[in-house]
Amino acid sequence: MQVLTDLPQDLPIPTDDGRCNHLTNSYLPDIFLNSTKNEKINLSKLQGLWVLYFYPMTGIPDVKLPDGWNEIPGARGCTPQSCSFRDRFEKLKSLNANIYGISTQSTNYQKEAKERLHLPYEMLSDENLELTKKLDLPTFEIKNMVLTKRVTLICKDSKIVKFFYPVFPPDKNVDEVISWIEKS
Repeated sequence: MQVLTDLPQDLPIPTDDGRCNHLTNSYLPDIFLNSTKNEKINLSKLQGLWVLYFYPMTGIPDVKLPDGWNEIPGARGCTPQSCSFRDRFEKLKSLNANIYGISTQSTNYQKEAKERLHLPYEMLSDENLELTKKLDLPTFEIKNMVLTKRVTLICKDSKIVKFFYPVFPPDKNVDEVISWIEKS
């Protein structure tokens, strides 16, 4: 069985291709995404401080990852990233930060991951890539799937005030987020 919570030591490091430079001071679009709580979330109506972390896809323990997955810079690490946000959830709450994890996986797929990983926050499904396209987020393709590259946004009242891209290593992203929030 593959261990999805561990990161191999020899993962390729993603490089900054500038694909997120347009995001700062943009607003989240007026669209609805399904949550793992069976609610439709309108991102343009978010109030307060929000951390939105986009990730390609969480794996399932008994299902093999796509061939070549570990060779794609930045692809591996969705489970460790999600678990690191879980483990620092109380710290984020103490900073008045809310959190959503977002992927192009279906809501049912995300519900399984949320339950299995004991995530205390909701996940949002961008299954039709509507948000990804509206924000012009970077993507990659593998095995007939279009997946969002790993990007983390910090938003205040639906305005993007900070982005992290590329995100590597993914399990340390939460520390970068907390550090930035504490300094701002």
